[in-house]
Amino acid sequence: MVAADCGLIVNPTGVENQVEGAVVMGIGTTLYESHEFKAGRLLTSSFARYRVPRIVNMPRIEVVLTGDQTQPSTGAGEVGIVPVAAAVANAVFDLTGKRIRELPLQHHL
Repeated sequence: MVAADCGLIVNPTGVENQVEGAVVMGIGTTLYESHEFKAGRLLTSSFARYRVPRIVNMPRIEVVLTGDQTQPSTGAGEVGIVPVAAAVANAVFDLTGKRIRELPLQHHL
């Protein structure tokens, strides 16, 4: 579940889609995405080698829109991506007792 406070919402479906997309992007960055090098050579030189989350790997994302509709719109793109890494890293810590402070987490699991 992700809550978003972005002021006045003109198109709730559009805001929900924007926040869901940001969460997906945040999960990708947190778990998988990295530029890999070996002996000074870039290994992830194409999208075929650059791992991103696929729809079959994603959990259900519930978006709750909050905020004061009398305030101006503040945007919805970034609010969904910012807390993802911290939330997932804390969940890994709660599960394993191992504190990981470097992304992507996949390299450390």
